Amino acid sequence: MEPCRSRPEWAKTIPKLDKRLWRLNVGLDAGESWEYLETEEEAKARPLSFAEKYFLGLDLDDAPKFKLAKAPLESAIHGYEFFRRLQLNDGHWASPYEGPMFLLPGVIFAFYITQTPFPKGWPEEITQYLVNHANDDGGWGIHTEGVSTVFGTSLNYTVLRILGMKRDHPVAVRARTCLHKLGGAIANPHWGKFWLATLNCYDWKGVNPIPPELWLLPDWFPIHPGKWWCHVRQVYLPMGYLYGEQLSCPVNSLIRELREELYVADYMSIDFSKHRNNVSEIDLYHPHTTILDSLNWIMDKYFTFFRPKWLRKLGTKKSYELIQIENENTDYACLGPVNAAMNTLCVYYQEGPSSKAFQKIIRRLHEFMWVQPEGMLMRGTNGLQVWEASFTLSALVESGLYESEVYQKDAINALNFLDRQQIRNEYAGKGYRHNSKGAWPFSNITQGYTVSDTTSEALRAVLAVQSLPEFEKPVSLCRLREAVDVLLLMQNKDNGFASYEPARANEWLEHLNPAEVFGKIMVEYSYPECTTSVVLALREFTRYDDSYRREEIEQTIHDALLFVVNSQRPDGSWYGSWAICFTYAAMFATDSLATVGRYFENCDTQRKACEFLLSKQRLDGGWSESYMACVTGNYTETDRSLVTQTSWALLALMHAKYPHRKPIERGIQFIMKSQAADGSWKQKSIEGIFNKNVAIAYPNYKFYFSIHALGLFAKQYGDYISED
Repeated sequence: MEPCRSRPEWAKTIPKLDKRLWRLNVGLDAGESWEYLETEEEAKARPLSFAEKYFLGLDLDDAPKFKLAKAPLESAIHGYEFFRRLQLNDGHWASPYEGPMFLLPGVIFAFYITQTPFPKGWPEEITQYLVNHANDDGGWGIHTEGVSTVFGTSLNYTVLRILGMKRDHPVAVRARTCLHKLGGAIANPHWGKFWLATLNCYDWKGVNPIPPELWLLPDWFPIHPGKWWCHVRQVYLPMGYLYGEQLSCPVNSLIRELREELYVADYMSIDFSKHRNNVSEIDLYHPHTTILDSLNWIMDKYFTFFRPKWLRKLGTKKSYELIQIENENTDYACLGPVNAAMNTLCVYYQEGPSSKAFQKIIRRLHEFMWVQPEGMLMRGTNGLQVWEASFTLSALVESGLYESEVYQKDAINALNFLDRQQIRNEYAGKGYRHNSKGAWPFSNITQGYTVSDTTSEALRAVLAVQSLPEFEKPVSLCRLREAVDVLLLMQNKDNGFASYEPARANEWLEHLNPAEVFGKIMVEYSYPECTTSVVLALREFTRYDDSYRREEIEQTIHDALLFVVNSQRPDGSWYGSWAICFTYAAMFATDSLATVGRYFENCDTQRKACEFLLSKQRLDGGWSESYMACVTGNYTETDRSLVTQTSWALLALMHAKYPHRKPIERGIQFIMKSQAADGSWKQKSIEGIFNKNVAIAYPNYKFYFSIHALGLFAKQYGDYISED
């Protein structure tokens, strides 16, 4: 795997490990964790796999070698011949899922505060990653392609110092200079202030209130945290526990040095209470509302003057009970990396470092870590296991590659993987969780959170394969129906589908968004891509089982398509919230309309979508979108065409049955010309997004979506490229 960014001149100034000693462990539940072997003898006894070498950026001597493909299907075969070598033994494909630069500090702070030794190889590789991903000015942004911010620079500078970098190291000096030019750590957004407070490098008086007592409100109360988007409620749950008790690690020599280094003014002279709302302009994506500032003022007075001890104890007790439920529901894997690191601190303070709970949760943090050529990072989740396997299976079927007996073995392996990952337990109501039995999670069964589009894509992939006579049917009809049951419970009042659960409150709660760096995070929203995934899965299910809840399914599809049509912008586009951006959403939306026989020739919505996409095609035949399209809400190009966005645009045009071959052929030619001799495609730019402002990479998209587009073109337009 090629590095996302490399700074050889800076990186050579710090220790570097032998990458050949890393090995990827995969647990029975598909949990992924990297281990640095002790000796060369261990390494010889456990030779590197093709996938491990690829992830680590080592020479792929055993990679396939091909001549330039002359036809689309040949190019698809070359691509899959490479990609199939990345399939792990249990049937799934692994992914770095990297990009956010505010995740690593959480895990490093958790290890440091709890005095847990860092695993072998972590300090060196994490340092390498941060050095390689520093911006030209020495700082770090909210994600790897973002400009330097106070949030990214202050926290990652602190990580480097914790991991052993001296304050006079050139990298540290550059980063500190950048931070001071931005005003120092005092101008951190809310999450940055919180994390530094846990490290005793920021006074809790300067952090806007996070009252754990909110969890004592009755569930029907309009602002009860149980109504918030699950990621927000699971982050602010441990935040509230730690803020409510004002928990920080003891001051030592390093903390005293950091207090000097992170601020422009003398630390002891700062009145932190005056800086609660001091946020650097470069960080501020979602400014406070007057309502939020008023509530913060009231809560500050409550904490300062009126908070009774008995109520404080009740709030802390209730918060920790809910933290325990989250930990136990996920076997300590937690919903995501942010709440996992925070929950680790809560368990440490509540139950102690020798407790079984702490030992479990600190070990689970390993599953968020990933090693690649430029170092070790923290992923956006504990993997993409189910998500990747589902799309790959669908690509194999819809491209026709499954017809190869060799590839059928891969498909069977992936199908059996999805069989094992379907959630068998019911968590509904436990810790405000949504119904889960029958669903599929984004990553693995242990994390176990229902996700609408992951459930839909997994269901669709299973149905596509199990409908073929060549394959057995490991996922029973009863369990397929359970997946449908989950999906039918997830439709919102606007007829669309959200991500993890139906919306529990209205958008007005965004007036209380305290994070400052993210947008649209407080509640669930309906998304065209999630809605389309559900429509496609339900339609596929009716072909497999035409009797079960048929009337309800048809009504759900009908209503969902109304949402899709109504979500289209006047220019023919759809805004994509989970990838970049308009090409991604178009791929889904056009596919959903095609399920009810609406195509370019008979549907104005499809025609407008095709016209929009064709207006964005570049001279080389490809398409290009920057993450800034998600930030601004306007189609924004990068400086070059990208394979992934080209594949999405082509799939959208083919779903709509655009009648003219030539524009689509030009896009197919771009994908074919971009292919390397070993069948792979290179990572050119980041593909994903969340919370409108944070870019995140899905490196496997360039494989299975390209394979899908190439194969579908061959089936739909003919497996040849015109001479002219």
